[in-house]
This record gives sequence, C-alpha cells and structure tokens, in this order.
Amino acid sequence: MKVADKVIVVTGAGSGMGRALTLKLIEMGARVAAVDLNETTLKETAGLVADASRLSTHVASVSDRAAVEALPEAVIAAHGAVDGIINNAGIIQPFVRFNDLPYDKIERVINVNLYGVMYMTKAFLPHLLKRPEAHIVNVSSMGGFFPVPGQSVYGASKAAVKLLTEALYSELLDSNVRVTAIFPGAIATNISQNSGVNIQAPAGSEARSFPTTPADKAAEIIISGMERDKFQVYAGRDASMMNLLYRLSPRRATRFMYGKMKSLLPA
Repeated sequence: MKVADKVIVVTGAGSGMGRALTLKLIEMGARVAAVDLNETTLKETAGLVADASRLSTHVASVSDRAAVEALPEAVIAAHGAVDGIINNAGIIQPFVRFNDLPYDKIERVINVNLYGVMYMTKAFLPHLLKRPEAHIVNVSSMGGFFPVPGQSVYGASKAAVKLLTEALYSELLDSNVRVTAIFPGAIATNISQNSGVNIQAPAGSEARSFPTTPADKAAEIIISGMERDKFQVYAGRDASMMNLLYRLSPRRATRFMYGKMKSLLPA
C-alpha cells in the first residue's frame, strides 16, 4: 500500500523510531495520527511537522484498553478515515536475569508490548476492513526471534508479536488488509529512558560497541517494506545477520549474543 494520501496511525510517535516514522510518512504525503503516552514529547514531534494539517496528536497509553478503543473515532474525526496502523510503541525491561525480574516489571512489558498491539489491532481492524486497501504494521524485534540475556520477558513479548502478526497475515490473506512484521536490530533511540531502564555498559565492553541503525534510516526501511507489502522486514544489518546466524545455528547465535550482552547483567 502506497502511503501517499493515506491516513496512518503511529504509536510511540513522541520520540525515536515513532517520531522518525511520523516525519517520514508526512514527507511522503501521508496524514498521520500520532499516538504517545508522553504529551510533552508528542508536542515536540508536532513542532517538527511543517504542514500541521497532516498531523493529529492523541495522548494515550496503548496498554489502556479503554483509551485505545476510543482512538478510532478520534482519528476518523480528525482525518475522515484510517488506512493503516503502525504498532511501534514498546519498552524494554531492566537488564536483569528472569529470576530477579519483579512481577510489576514483567506485567508492564507485556501490557505495553503485547496487549498494546492486540488492543490497537482489535480497535482499528473493523475500520481497516472497510477501506479499499489497508495495512497493519507490527514492530517485533531482533530479540523476538532469538534470546537476549537480560531481556527474557521483552523477548517473549516480541516473539508473541511476531506470531500474532504472522497469524493475522494468514487470516487476512483474502481481505483488503495487508500485514507486515518488523524486526529492528539495535536502533539509535531513547527506548531505555522511555522504559525507565538505566543501562550502564562498562568501558570497552562488547555491549558498548554494539552497532546501531539511525532511527530515520530504520523508518525508511519500515515504510519501504510497508509499501511493498512485505511479509517480514529486518531493519538494520545486525537484525539481518542475526536472523541468518540463528537459522544456521540457534545455539551459536545464543552464545554469541550472551558474549555481547553479559557485561550489562548484574554479577
């Protein structure tokens, strides 16, 4: 689905990849309903948009079912229709082993990363099915197809997003709605800050030297995949590399990532 003249909802639009997606979509001629929990950063995103008529902002948490269920009406009131959603909002967990992760942190990650995607999809899908063409883009993660130590629950939530998205793709094959799963690698965003996670990698550690992809580049890759109705999109060379390595040898990929990330884990 070409994005020009379409209305696209972007969650997590207040910063990082969500902001980059919002700005790129508008640059390409789309209208965007930008959703974020943080009103301040959402206003900052709006301040970067030259044509304010192409943007509406909606302060809501994707983990709040009632708030999400109110969004379609608000988006349609602002733009007249809705043609696509990009479920980008997500958080990571503190870098601790599963045994040391409190239940409140577990529930928060699952509520945002998994239930947020389900709430958004359930709320908007009936409206998308009424459009001549429409698209659902769900952002999983590189950590959704192989394990990252210290991110066990984050990875589990993103693996669930992967399978949910692929099932939606199958269920909607005979409809007007296309579905794409996104697997970003390490993207240069402030997700740690937004997640309330303080990451301090020791100087010289493997984690500190891990390469990242700029958010604007990731946004270009995601939108290109959306426009080409791709089944899966890997954003970043690291995501593509780790996908190949994991397919060749899951154990080797797991040990490799442990070597990269072990410095972040408490002793």
